[in-house]
Amino acid sequence: METMKTGPGRVARKAAGAPGAAARNISGWIVAASLALASCATTNPSAAGDLGQPTLEYPAARKADTVTDYHGTPVAEPYRWMEEEGTPELDAWIEAENRVTQNWLGRTGLVKPLFDRLSTLWSFERWTTPFHRGPYYFYFHNDGLQNQDVLFVQDGLDKAPRVLLDPNTMSDDGTVAISGLSVSPKGTLLAYAVSVNGSDRQEWRLLEVATGRELADRILWCKFSSLAWIPDESGFYYDRFPEPGTVPAGDENNFSRVYWHALGTPQADDPVILERTDDKELGFGSYVTDDGRFLVVAVYRGTDPKYGLYYFPLDASSRTDGKNLVRLLEPGEAMFVFIECHEETFYVQTDLAAPRGRIVAIDVGRPERANWREVIPQGSDEVIESAVMAGDGLVVNLLKDAWFRVRVFDLSGARRYDVPLPEMGSVSGMSARKGDGEMFFSFTSFLRAPEVWRVSLADGKSEPVFSPRVPFDTAPYETRQVFYESKDGTRVPLFLTMKKGLEPDGNTPVLLYGYGGFNINVTPYFSTMRLVFLEAGGILAQANLRGGSEYGEEWHQAGMLGRKQNVFDDFIAAARYLVAERYTRPSLIAIMGGSNGGLLVSACMLQQPNLFGAVLDVVPVTDMLRYHKFTVGRYWVPEYGSADDPTQFPFLYAYSPLHNVKEGVDYPPAMVLTADTDDRVVPSHSLKFAATLQANPGQKRPILLRVETKAGHGAGKPTAKKIQEAADMFAFVFHVMGMKLP
Repeated sequence: METMKTGPGRVARKAAGAPGAAARNISGWIVAASLALASCATTNPSAAGDLGQPTLEYPAARKADTVTDYHGTPVAEPYRWMEEEGTPELDAWIEAENRVTQNWLGRTGLVKPLFDRLSTLWSFERWTTPFHRGPYYFYFHNDGLQNQDVLFVQDGLDKAPRVLLDPNTMSDDGTVAISGLSVSPKGTLLAYAVSVNGSDRQEWRLLEVATGRELADRILWCKFSSLAWIPDESGFYYDRFPEPGTVPAGDENNFSRVYWHALGTPQADDPVILERTDDKELGFGSYVTDDGRFLVVAVYRGTDPKYGLYYFPLDASSRTDGKNLVRLLEPGEAMFVFIECHEETFYVQTDLAAPRGRIVAIDVGRPERANWREVIPQGSDEVIESAVMAGDGLVVNLLKDAWFRVRVFDLSGARRYDVPLPEMGSVSGMSARKGDGEMFFSFTSFLRAPEVWRVSLADGKSEPVFSPRVPFDTAPYETRQVFYESKDGTRVPLFLTMKKGLEPDGNTPVLLYGYGGFNINVTPYFSTMRLVFLEAGGILAQANLRGGSEYGEEWHQAGMLGRKQNVFDDFIAAARYLVAERYTRPSLIAIMGGSNGGLLVSACMLQQPNLFGAVLDVVPVTDMLRYHKFTVGRYWVPEYGSADDPTQFPFLYAYSPLHNVKEGVDYPPAMVLTADTDDRVVPSHSLKFAATLQANPGQKRPILLRVETKAGHGAGKPTAKKIQEAADMFAFVFHVMGMKLP
């Protein structure tokens, strides 16, 4: 979370606002009782009459005669009225939907025992990777069931820690979260971003590290922001969007600017350092180099990973007036991620002429490409995931077949050693700076909760610093990696976690997870909530679909724009592989995905309705014709395309889940989950999709909608809400697939 750790390119990737991690909980909206009662008419009386449950009576959802002409194709949009949030009609319908869902779940008898078991499983200590500034080390800690992680600080790792910031004291229900951190270079001051109810919007606040005293400074109107201090700690650079009301409606997430803030002054006095009024869709992320000589700015357009790099030379007081901008690399050509500088040389990670990544050195005095020096070339079968300048060298995080290796090089590119890792897993949060003698990182796998490791940069010796004690015995289980062929013959990796010695007989429940988009990899990670599925005898399956970054930019591009169908084909092929290899059968396959992964499972359940036994569809993108018209949806146009473009409309319309529900088809049982304050993937995606499925006269199996209150896209969700959501989801899956608690 600490924004100064990995450079502005990584900040830009976060700032792009990709529809990423799935939201983790939901309950119900409270509206006028009379309106709620008026909405309880039956839409499809026959739905869900099987599965041992009484007939479901879905709330009636009004169908409007709305039709839009897309380049000569008329498209009915009967539920477009659901896009207007907060109307009495919509609130009443949502409350009634939540009541139907909770009543259905209550009759399973599974929610309470699952909630109790999940609460036990969640009750273990967790730590994030420490980072240091000045004499202090900072890290987050959770005792197990705290709603939000607590920020600790200690003066050296051998000293007693103390609480610096506890977000649990900021609200009664845990719905205020810390969504960003930046500590000043000497460790004197902490800037932290606060987000409320899961919103992407942030307010930055400041405090003194030694005393905990709050400063009066406040930075508003931020979203996905970075904050970069200058060495003398007199102020910082930050990026934000316009103040509400100062731009036309629809431009609230355009016109990003970089500002300078001097401590103790009003935000209204902050001067603009960088803006591009000629290109309102560009976004910025700021970073001051470790030596304080440069302000480096990542430049991005939505979620397009082809970042550019600008910089300002800083004067003796580490300030710039914004007039000495150097536009080193423009966005749109390739990915350029700034790592760090050494004297006059910028070290940059790029996929220019190297889809699996390479690292180049650029002399700012001779920046012409003919003068670039290749430090680490593209590997034959490894992808450069990330890199940090640590000690006097480079530490590089590499991916091979969707799991990680860590390798250390000197600044000339000579290989020093590989850091030994415990098993097939994932590395994140590499924390070190120039001149450091040690580095920290987090390691996790499907059966290993995140551990914090410390590495001696001199010799590569490593040891765990924080190792959680999970109340679950992982010894009887194992993870295997297999490979299968997709529809077009592409080789796709699949991780399987299961009981040791399991003999495939076609009768084992499977939870199949995927994402497949936005150049985001899905590598091994520990999921507390999925342990209940594992201990109930199930198999956890995770497919590494095209659209991610597992095999570099070519793998990403093979699953974007007009090639998005490849992602769905990869996921469908994973399910067919599991059946063909007799791990399971279609009625015992539950599929799960969130956000872009929600789009994945939505499309796949429609395209192959007989291949799956249950669907967990979390904060999904389902309306591919109008997604770009809401909040940060326009950021995703480089990935998905736009229905406004007559050449892109056809492929979007061909798979858009909302527009491909076929009357008369009985789709798999599905739970669609969203949240009332999700300002990334707006709730109307879920609402319209659930209403369309429920109104389908052929739908016999249950379609449940669950709408959480005071929650957003997933980040910052309180632990209590996460546990309740998980209990509801697995009660649904266990019941429809006939699974039993151990």
